[in-house]
Amino acid sequence: MTTGALVNRIAVLGTGLVGGSVGLAARARGIHVTGYDRAPERGARALERRAVDGLADDVAGAVADADLVVVAVPVGLAAEVAIAALDAGAGLVTDVGSVKAVVVESVEAQRPGAAARFVGGHPMAGSEQDGLDGADADLFVGATWVLTPTPTTDPAAFEAVRDFAVALEAEVIAVSPRHHDALVAVVSHVPQLAATTLMDVAARRGEEHATLLRLAAGGFRDMTRIAASHPAIWPDICVANRDAIVASLDHYLVALAEVRELVAGADRTALLELLERARAARRNLPVGTPSGAALVELRIPVPDRPGVLAEVTTAAGVLGVNIVDLEIAHSGEGTGGVLVLVVPEASVSVFEAALTERGYHHSRRVLA
Repeated sequence: MTTGALVNRIAVLGTGLVGGSVGLAARARGIHVTGYDRAPERGARALERRAVDGLADDVAGAVADADLVVVAVPVGLAAEVAIAALDAGAGLVTDVGSVKAVVVESVEAQRPGAAARFVGGHPMAGSEQDGLDGADADLFVGATWVLTPTPTTDPAAFEAVRDFAVALEAEVIAVSPRHHDALVAVVSHVPQLAATTLMDVAARRGEEHATLLRLAAGGFRDMTRIAASHPAIWPDICVANRDAIVASLDHYLVALAEVRELVAGADRTALLELLERARAARRNLPVGTPSGAALVELRIPVPDRPGVLAEVTTAAGVLGVNIVDLEIAHSGEGTGGVLVLVVPEASVSVFEAALTERGYHHSRRVLA
């Protein structure tokens, strides 16, 4: 695939909740979708729901004509299926798993010659409904879709996957695989375990169980909502991201112990400070780029060497800078090129400082 190439045909390997949603979203935008699932009945259901245009009998058949292959299987199988797609001749492969380092590093270790065509991905969107019952063509609209390029990633491959995610109306950020895993342990994996544990504590109250659930108010229901998500995916996730999850749980346990002491000591002042601090942080959670926000175009001359794209995009991801648009203009002499990024004006200064710190010169233009 060349830079700027359009994705007109995709293959979705795994037709559950996310794979089915990718298929529905892609088909709604005129993209042809071929599906493959190891469970034939699930594939048939995807065809019935029109999440795919047709089904293949195996991975090779699914990827044969695809511009992009989307691996949408449990995390424990993602590297294996991505490698099978690359071995079958796929020109571009991404995945949608919520753990990245183990998948990306496995592909790079086992297929170093093909790993440049694999771009790790994680659309942070889901549903409490299981499988295809929760699939939705609008699942990714406004959602954050994380890409995890590495120094081996082909810039053209990254750009193509990014453009596909943007076409599904997602907000794309890029971070390194290990940084991604540390972040999602905090914002996704530990919350799942916390909600599950709280629900289990309530459910264990024996004879009080029915009364407890009748008294369950909005706060309890809101906090335990994700405990209703499909349980089968979580053991794989917890094993694959074990170190980051354990580290985050340790921080959480320390914080809970501190809260316990505040409550036990009836420390009204400290409790109020904690509640106000958390309230302010919750209200400041980003909700995406505001419609009509001013944008700035940055033109960054980059050398022709591995890792440049990963350095720049992960710098943006670490700072929470949304890359609204991206283009790679190659030099005719092949000695380098220009990376053209469009970012919100509100966050451009901190991003420019990070670029300068990393030795990248650039020019900026405010877009009307």
